[in-house]
Amino acid sequence: MDVIRLRNIRLYAFHGCLPQETAIGTDYRVDLWVWGDLTQSKKSDNLADTVDYVRLHAIVAREMAQPAKLLEHVVERILQAIWTQEPQVLRAKVRVEKLSPPIGGDVAGVSITVDEYKPN
Repeated sequence: MDVIRLRNIRLYAFHGCLPQETAIGTDYRVDLWVWGDLTQSKKSDNLADTVDYVRLHAIVAREMAQPAKLLEHVVERILQAIWTQEPQVLRAKVRVEKLSPPIGGDVAGVSITVDEYKPN
């Protein structure tokens, strides 16, 4: 199986349970890995035969723009959109990291990572 990775997607979003998180927002970093069979596109050199990483980025940006209380909820939305919109993807791994979270300590970031196979 082949892998396409989008690394260090930087976004500003408004996720969190605290009022200031949804009012002020903060910086996020997203990493995305998708697995699929890219045999056809390797032979054809045709964008229509592959998983277009521009579309993957658009999915991440769209779902990150919708506020949520929990990062795992955002990750689930990203995965569901990938399963629906990218039929060639057989497995996906998403990591969403909130940078400098307001947790009363000096923490560079908190993240959640979910690695799933496409549901049948």
